[in-house]
Amino acid sequence: MKNVWIIFLSLLLLFGLFSILNSQIATFETKVKLAKVPRVERETNVTSVRLIVPAVDSRGRGVATTLIVEARPGNGRVLTDIEHLLFFLDTQNSIQIAKYVAEKVTGINASSYDLIYQIETNASAVGGPSAGAALTIATIAALEKRSLNESVVITGTIEPDGTIGMVGGVREKAMAAKQMGAKLFLVPKGQGKERVYKPIRECRTIGPITFCTTEFQVEEIDISENVGIKVVEVSNIEEALKYFGLM
Repeated sequence: MKNVWIIFLSLLLLFGLFSILNSQIATFETKVKLAKVPRVERETNVTSVRLIVPAVDSRGRGVATTLIVEARPGNGRVLTDIEHLLFFLDTQNSIQIAKYVAEKVTGINASSYDLIYQIETNASAVGGPSAGAALTIATIAALEKRSLNESVVITGTIEPDGTIGMVGGVREKAMAAKQMGAKLFLVPKGQGKERVYKPIRECRTIGPITFCTTEFQVEEIDISENVGIKVVEVSNIEEALKYFGLM
């Protein structure tokens, strides 16, 4: 009987030692696994620039869109995230020209960056080339890691030589710019005023017959006075930069 108790106590002791050993091994494996998990570091070389851009929706009304351009170290890729925007291909072409002009203005080779373009809007906005100037301004700011004057907005196409071209719906865009709280609206050269053709109908009666004619009288509207926002005309991207605080 005594031998049975000795065997039982020996087995109990061995079982305890085995449990302690397994616990130590599990703790060691956990430490090894934790040591292999890489530390995630916050990216410090990514620059994101936000710019409000007025546009015209599919019903001809002025709407506000938000343009976000992000520049991060990369391989020269151009990525787009654009929703609810008509004339998508025209906007993509404007992005390529904006990148080219931004490289010329800044002297920075964008092939060492990935540029990500995002346009947000709650309505179906007519994009096309009319956001070209804004795309260029935001790209320059992103490459130079600088912020923009948020009280300024711009409309206009962009040409490879940096020229800002004419667009449509300037008065509607001016209204949208005012509603979004902008203080200054930059427009292409010659578009600070809008020509409106006002119909004038005149009728006269000769005997039993009435003759009516309609003539259109040209009326020039000063957009700044009509909408109530300061409007400045710019002919190229260099002129526009100073208003955004980039010169």
